Amino acid sequence: MKKIVILISGRGSNMEAIVRACAHEGWPAQVAAVIANRPDAAGLAFAASHNIATQVVDHRAYPDRERFDAALAAAIDGYGADLVVLAGFMRVLTPGFVDRYAGRMLNVHPSLLPSFPGLHTHQQALAAGVRLHGATVHFVTSQLDHGPIVVQAAVPVVDGDDAAALAARVLTYEHVIYPRAVRWFVEGRLALDGLRVSLTPPEPQWLFSDQLAGEKA
Repeated sequence: MKKIVILISGRGSNMEAIVRACAHEGWPAQVAAVIANRPDAAGLAFAASHNIATQVVDHRAYPDRERFDAALAAAIDGYGADLVVLAGFMRVLTPGFVDRYAGRMLNVHPSLLPSFPGLHTHQQALAAGVRLHGATVHFVTSQLDHGPIVVQAAVPVVDGDDAAALAARVLTYEHVIYPRAVRWFVEGRLALDGLRVSLTPPEPQWLFSDQLAGEKA
């Protein structure tokens, strides 16, 4: 039984999607804890209501990133985590922390990486005039918003979209592909070969919104 620890900073809607999918689909895993770097993170209440352990490691209590990351790692390891899942965790992690969980830490980013890393991805996409946008689940590396790609979902950019409308459309599909990627990991189906991620037995790792229409969370 794999243990998952999820890190959040706010509502944690992707965390909610993962918790629900784990229970509904009967994964060989449990969400052992949800840890937030902010005591007011709304997702903590959801986790507690589902009998999941919660903990706050407030980044403001530490003088630098290294000491915060050390405290965060101690909390994660205290739950025996096999997989660390970043679900709207708004902290830049130190290389040492990333190396500690290499090959067992996932993130979702609201763009089709490597396009539009960083913040304000939806506004970046609109400014660039792309006709497809989307989301990427990837293994975390020390390079921000980069790393081996597990699965991507593409959604159309519609005339008249603003950043909020596009963000809402993309988030819908984050809630589909992120639980899927986590399930693949806990089932032992993912293998890393450099920057490529293979899935055994194979399933689509590149999905369009019309393919996912019946699967939205």
